[in-house]
Amino acid sequence: MKKSLLFLGAALLLTATGLSRAQVVNQNQKLRMAEAAISQFYVDTVNEAKLVEDAIRGMLEGLDPHSQYSNPEETRELNEPLTGNFSGIGISFNMNQDTLYVIQTVSGGPSERVGILAGDRIITVNDTVIAGVGMKNTQIMKRLRGPKGTDVDVKVLRMQQGKRDTIDFTITRADIPIYSVDAAYMVDPKTGYIRINRFAAETAHEMQTALKDLKSQGMDRLILDLVDNGGGYLNAAVDILGEFLNPGQLAVYTQGTNSSRQDLTTKPAESKPLFSDGRLVVMANQYSASASEITSGAIQDWDRGLVVGRRTFGKGLVQRPIPFPDGSMIRLTVAHYYTPSGRDIQKPYEKGDQKAYQEDILDRFNRGELMHQDSIKYIDSLKVATLRLKRPIYGGGGISPDKFVALDTTENTKYYRNVMAKGLINRFVINYVDENRNAIKSSYPTDTDFVRDFNVSPEMLSSLFALATKEGVELDEKEAELSTPLFSMVIKALIGRDIYDNATYYKVYNTHDPIFKEAYRLINSDEYKKLLPK
Repeated sequence: MKKSLLFLGAALLLTATGLSRAQVVNQNQKLRMAEAAISQFYVDTVNEAKLVEDAIRGMLEGLDPHSQYSNPEETRELNEPLTGNFSGIGISFNMNQDTLYVIQTVSGGPSERVGILAGDRIITVNDTVIAGVGMKNTQIMKRLRGPKGTDVDVKVLRMQQGKRDTIDFTITRADIPIYSVDAAYMVDPKTGYIRINRFAAETAHEMQTALKDLKSQGMDRLILDLVDNGGGYLNAAVDILGEFLNPGQLAVYTQGTNSSRQDLTTKPAESKPLFSDGRLVVMANQYSASASEITSGAIQDWDRGLVVGRRTFGKGLVQRPIPFPDGSMIRLTVAHYYTPSGRDIQKPYEKGDQKAYQEDILDRFNRGELMHQDSIKYIDSLKVATLRLKRPIYGGGGISPDKFVALDTTENTKYYRNVMAKGLINRFVINYVDENRNAIKSSYPTDTDFVRDFNVSPEMLSSLFALATKEGVELDEKEAELSTPLFSMVIKALIGRDIYDNATYYKVYNTHDPIFKEAYRLINSDEYKKLLPK
């Protein structure tokens, strides 16, 4: 492994810097001599593999905040959510009081085929007890996942007609898709909503499917939700932009000291883009990063739509993956992302100062930027204009919204945070659904009925507060009252997700979310037409 690292390092140095072979060899000799001296003469036993890994991590930490090393296991975990699938049993679950609780089975997946149901509790996997023993989620997932076509034996505890039964299942693992479109639904007869949680290998295809479905239902305006979306594959963002922009339009370009400018344009379309004309609003916040910023930035630059929310994260550095033979990898920053108008997405940073970079969001909060638009400092020298209407927009890191929405912390009291931190809302919902699943399904046959008519009762809230008191969270009546709308929304959203599907969660959540409410108001108002005239 060490020889491979050295040869690769030498090749990269020669290519990227133009150093002579002798200079590169001297630098590599210095590295080899240091590693050899430590391994041979250090006072204690040294793990040489860890020594090499620590050296690589140390070099990268002195560069920028996004150049990183990952060992083989970390690399697999990083890549899995983006590749689009893994092999497993096909369930989504929560841990409730140290027990795996099945929320949903993947439609047509291995668990559904053998009869696993929402509400089941998996208590053993291949004769290993996983319930009540303090096993970590990662350890449980390792037992449930495995090569496609292999079997896993599970014992399930199921509530049936008020009785507890245990049932044994043998599940044959299969490829399980990881979806990046969380929800796609019609808010009203004309307005569609799509939420994307990441930009992965199949995101563009999922997006196309969602757009076609919503258009068939009459959609002529779209709210695209990128709130909390940390990004992913660059190509996924460019492909998605191809459904909103004209064929061949610039989506983003990259450039670095050792990387010449590369323009990425939307592909020449074999057919017309799916949504190049209707009204478009993008939801974003301070955790929307990378590919989310490329998408929202291009839409804003071309005056294709409006961005609503708060200034995005400001992650505009391009990482090139450099894999090693053992499965480990370096993700090395090689360039900056620029929006079509020339804005550098990356926020400022000091090399080697990871702490300040990681605390940037907290600093924004403390400065009041998340609550007050007037606290956002725009730099005149970084002002540019949009490409069609010449509206003023600003660079300097992240994408600033066309319509600012303040972070409202009124309902997010300390009492609410303490209840959430102990996982008590999830536990309450799981128990409530256990006892009322059939009654809810009977009373609310569709999630439309549920979203419109189901209400969280005062008795339900009292039960939650009693559970919290029992678990050591002292009741603060004033704060509980302030947080009642938030408690009620989260409880209803989680019940809806457990009984119907993930989209139901967002149908409930969006009735409460200030960014969504502003996006919905704007897209259906005359103000939209004034801001973006044809």
